Amino acid sequence: MAALTNGPDARPPGWQEYVPGVGLARSYERAWLPKDVVAGLVLSALLVPQGMAYAQLAGLPPVTGLYTSILCLLGYAVFGPSRVLVLGPDSSLGPMIAATVAPLLLANGDPARAVALASMLAIMVGVVMAVAGLARFGFVADLLSKPTQIGYMNGLALTIVVGQLAKLFGFSIDADGLVEEARAFVSGLANGEANTTAAILGVGSLAGILLLNRLLPKLPSVLIVVVLAALAVSTFDLESDGVDTIGVLPQGFPPFSIPSINWSDVAPLFLGALAIAVVALADTMSTASSFAARRGERVRGNQEMIGIGAANIAAGFFQGFPVSTSGSRTAVADQAGSRSQVTGVVGAGVITVVLVFATALMQHVPQPTLGAIVIAAALSLADIAGTRRLWHQRRMEFALSIIALLGVALLGVLPGILIAVGLSILNVFRRVWWPHRAELGQVEGIAGLHDTESYPDADLLPGLVVYRFDAPLIFANARMFGDAVREMAEDHPDLRWIIVAAEPITDVDTTASDMLQELDAWLNARGVSLVFAEMKDPVRQKIERYELTRTIDPAHFLPTLDEAVAEYRRQTGANWRDPKEKTR
Repeated sequence: MAALTNGPDARPPGWQEYVPGVGLARSYERAWLPKDVVAGLVLSALLVPQGMAYAQLAGLPPVTGLYTSILCLLGYAVFGPSRVLVLGPDSSLGPMIAATVAPLLLANGDPARAVALASMLAIMVGVVMAVAGLARFGFVADLLSKPTQIGYMNGLALTIVVGQLAKLFGFSIDADGLVEEARAFVSGLANGEANTTAAILGVGSLAGILLLNRLLPKLPSVLIVVVLAALAVSTFDLESDGVDTIGVLPQGFPPFSIPSINWSDVAPLFLGALAIAVVALADTMSTASSFAARRGERVRGNQEMIGIGAANIAAGFFQGFPVSTSGSRTAVADQAGSRSQVTGVVGAGVITVVLVFATALMQHVPQPTLGAIVIAAALSLADIAGTRRLWHQRRMEFALSIIALLGVALLGVLPGILIAVGLSILNVFRRVWWPHRAELGQVEGIAGLHDTESYPDADLLPGLVVYRFDAPLIFANARMFGDAVREMAEDHPDLRWIIVAAEPITDVDTTASDMLQELDAWLNARGVSLVFAEMKDPVRQKIERYELTRTIDPAHFLPTLDEAVAEYRRQTGANWRDPKEKTR
């Protein structure tokens, strides 16, 4: 979503608007450098182990996580508009990448082909994001509402945790889907497939990360646990006890390569890229908005899409995979005093040094510890408090959240994100289809007219109903509006006017126009006038364009609700009465 800038509109002029890194280089202050370097060194302590863990979560070799981290940080430093956001491999995207790539691989598929598919997926995500940003489609991130996003993330967390349990306990399973993986894990434990040494190391690593995060949150918990686990493996020769490690990584800077795929791979990769782009943008939006609020800065959604796109394209041409903004890594950089994207450049430099000169240092990192890193990250995705809040505040949105969770957990990650987006759109449509409606009355001591359900003792005017319809009047709710007005007319034998408080009605389409014409004729035949108050000028212009004023008296469009009520009283001499006296 978004970039952080100062002032009402701090975008640089001309082409520099699309290459913020140039403007940063020209305006960079020397005093920022020490803080950026320190923040970059601190950040790299998180980037290395997480990069390798999330690569394996995506079904790829660990070293690709480091390749991805380097290039996405450099790409975003040039094209990304935010000075604080940190991009990289992400736990929420890992299962989506695996779900997109795995079906395209043959049994026991070639790792090189998996890398090529993931790299092309990153390029597609990048192109989609960059083109959408140039076309100013930043609003697309709004397709994921908060309740469905909570449900999606909870489902994703559950899926990731279950999928990593076998690795945590030192064995592997051959199963797809949450239920099958859970069944296979339990079966493996029952059959004694778990490696006791690996399980102790994995569970201990997970406990260490969680405890350090809770008790000493400023320490790099992931790095500390990885170092201690690797030392334990090396010192006590735990590999001889069956503990798997990542082994020696390929040495050197990631090579430039153009991914080679089959034409038949393009369509499924593109569909996966669209889903990943929506999730990455929504994740970036929420993170950027949070940090913008802290710094008193604003968010630039369209340029952020270009920055994320550039980061993905850069990663894709160097054997990387799709990336997104990381809230945890951004928080680490921010707390360490980061002032600009130079922090990311320093982090990329540290990873490069490790790859060129020190790959042997990581050969003893145990696989169960990488599983623990992924599980810890997955647990941070889950929002139990948010789910509980939805239950207490709005049961319908809680239900949508649970459906999104079940969609991800039972149908898979990609179908789950489609369900989440679909539910968000349907929820908007539902609110338009079944909007809040109210009959209004006068409440003693409170100015204006108010909902008679909230104030059952409100005073009414004989022969008048004031009706408020809180939605645009369109094809989806036109019949409901017409039936409600007809029912009011039939329930009030003495009815003379129905005043529609039209301020919430932001649109009237052609279907609703035809309905209003038929409704007004039906009411006129019964001696009832249909009157509109506070109708917005753009809506009134549509009414004129539809030629509805040939049926509805132009005098029955009044600027305010008070004037409409006063006009009714002037014409009829009616006075307010207590609702206990009304007859229906």
